Amino acid sequence: MLTYPAIDPVAIALGPIEIHWYGVMYLVAFGLAWFLAMRNSQRPWSPVKTTQVEDLIVYGAWGVILGGRLGYMFFYNADKWLADPAMLLRIWEGGMSFHGGLIGVAIALFIYARKHRLAFLSLADFAVPLVPTGLFFGRIGNFIGQELYGRPTDGPWAMVFPSDPTQLGRHPSQLYEAFLEGLVLFFIISWFSRKPRLYGEVTGLFLVLYGLFRFAVEFVRQPDAQFAGQTGMFEALDWMTRGQTLCIPMILLGLWFMRKTVQRLLARPSVKA
Repeated sequence: MLTYPAIDPVAIALGPIEIHWYGVMYLVAFGLAWFLAMRNSQRPWSPVKTTQVEDLIVYGAWGVILGGRLGYMFFYNADKWLADPAMLLRIWEGGMSFHGGLIGVAIALFIYARKHRLAFLSLADFAVPLVPTGLFFGRIGNFIGQELYGRPTDGPWAMVFPSDPTQLGRHPSQLYEAFLEGLVLFFIISWFSRKPRLYGEVTGLFLVLYGLFRFAVEFVRQPDAQFAGQTGMFEALDWMTRGQTLCIPMILLGLWFMRKTVQRLLARPSVKA
C-alpha cells in the first residue's frame, strides 16, 4: 500500500488568510495557458493574434470559474442550491464541475468570437490545447486537498487518505485523471493541432478523448456521496455515475465535430495482402 505524502493543503498562511494549494494550481494553470496561447498565436493559421491572448485568457478564466461553480450547483447539488441560493457564493466550501466549466468556457468563447468577429469553432480549436495542462494541475490540487479520491481497493497502489473517515485503501484516482486528462491528452492534442485542421476537428478530438478518459476513471472513482439513497450513488443502469452520464453527450458531440475525419478514414480502401 502506498503512503499518502504529508502535504498541508494550505500553501500559504498569512494570519487569518489562507491560500490553499488548489487555488495556487488554478493560478499556475492560467499562467501556463497564457504561455501556450502566446506560443500558438504565432502560427500562421492562428485565429488569435498575440495581442489578443491576454483578453482571451481573461474570458476563459471567467468561463471556468463561473461555469464550474454554477455547473457544480446544477449538476451535483441542485436540491441544496434551491433550498439555499447563497450556497453558490460560498466557494470556500469547495465544489467545481469540469462539465460546468466547459459550458462556461464555450459561452465565453462564443462572446469573444462575436466581439472579434472570429469563427467560433476556429477559436475553440485554438483554445482546447490550452486545457489539458489546467486539468493536470487541477487534479494535483484535488490530490493535495484529499478530495475526489477513488473507490476502495486492495491493490498494491492503494492509498489511505487521512481525511477519509473509513481509512480504507483507495485508488488515487486524482493521479489517474492527472495522467490521462492532463499529460496524455496534452501530448495527443498538441500533436494533432500542430498543423491546420478542419474547423472543429481539434475540439472534437478533445471532447472524445476527455469523455473516454473520464468515463474510464469513473469506474474506480468514488461516486458522489450526495446521490446516496437516491439511486445508490449511481445515475443510471445501477452502475453509471453522474460524471459518466455527463461524458456521453461530450463524446457524441466530439464525434459529430470529427465526422468528416471519420468519413475519410472509413472511405479509405483496404490494403489487400
